[in-house]
Amino acid sequence: MRRSSLFFGLLLLGASSLANAQALTMMSTNGWSFSFSGNVNIFAMYTDVSGAGGNSFPAGSPNLVGDFDGKGLYYGTGLLPAFATFQAKGKEGNTDLGVQFGFAPQVQCGGNSHDCFGAQIDMRQVFMTVGGSWGTITAGKELGVYQRQNILSDQTLFGVGGGTFAAGGSAPGGTTLGRIGFGYIYPNFVPQFTYTTVGGKATSLSVGLMEPSTIGVYSELTIPRLEAEFTYKSGKNFSFFASGTAQTAKDPGADKSKTAVGGAGGLTYKGSKFSLHGSGYYGKGVGTTLMFGSNGHDASNDLTTSYGGFGQATFNGGGKATFAASYGLSHIIADDFDGAGTEGTLTNSLISGGLYYQATKSLKLVFEGDYQEATGAGNPGPDPDSNTAFTGSFGMMLFY
Repeated sequence: MRRSSLFFGLLLLGASSLANAQALTMMSTNGWSFSFSGNVNIFAMYTDVSGAGGNSFPAGSPNLVGDFDGKGLYYGTGLLPAFATFQAKGKEGNTDLGVQFGFAPQVQCGGNSHDCFGAQIDMRQVFMTVGGSWGTITAGKELGVYQRQNILSDQTLFGVGGGTFAAGGSAPGGTTLGRIGFGYIYPNFVPQFTYTTVGGKATSLSVGLMEPSTIGVYSELTIPRLEAEFTYKSGKNFSFFASGTAQTAKDPGADKSKTAVGGAGGLTYKGSKFSLHGSGYYGKGVGTTLMFGSNGHDASNDLTTSYGGFGQATFNGGGKATFAASYGLSHIIADDFDGAGTEGTLTNSLISGGLYYQATKSLKLVFEGDYQEATGAGNPGPDPDSNTAFTGSFGMMLFY
């Protein structure tokens, strides 16, 4: 079984650099196959944060760079957590069946504590698949559909990207952000029933009914959230995606409903030596970092407007080293996050550059530098404040 199956469950990822490796696979007497695959990764990250003063909203705001001055050395997983994936597949009659469990542990404790009694274990995946000549249904907890193609294309999936570090030098307690919040929104792993058309064709369509999420006081949820994605591949070089989402939620106290919507699209070119990717999104009420997070609405419970995108270029001359560089940003209209009538646009941006070296078939070494900036939080006028942070990192990733 090809190791790319790990990333189908992990992030529906088609990571070409890992596609030739083998996972541990066993066959049973009843025709079912069982496989185990995953990765372990650790990064050393040195971060230097510079605050502008007065440049932060209260907790839950979309400001991704803290308003303080500080430095720190941290160890932890990157955007991709360590993963242990168990998968079983079988065929009964004309029906293809499968189940997958994905455990995502982390190596860090968070907070640079002396006594580390256990890292976080995230049960990201518990889902089944039922398929045939008519397509496939995914039922259970798996990565969402809206904007998932962005994270699959992001160079920082195999690195660090952006991160959030607390004043006083507290280390991150979870994975880093990568480019999440700096060019696209994280779709999250959510309970769902998703139908996908038959694979192996130039076009693909996925339509999912997701467990809905609250948006502030809009907490009465009676219908699923709709997410859809269309992809098109032209030969081996070009691919295109378009995705969207819509969710209605009601404020039971005021008997008032709101509908959050979002759309995204992108293009990718993959050549023999270099590749290019560009994408963008627009949303109302979907937030700017995590889907339907606290910044999907302001202090007046009005849905916020957010938009952004990123561009990326990678180069590999035929050896083991791949160079990548990208720039992206996310905007959110900050109408009234602080409850005091502060208005303006907050922008989180990230410049990332890295060297990704495939030392062996399974071992990858990563050298990455990331510069992130949050502008306009406390002073969104013609001369806005900016908080900045630089992170230099070195990591080792072992896939099995």
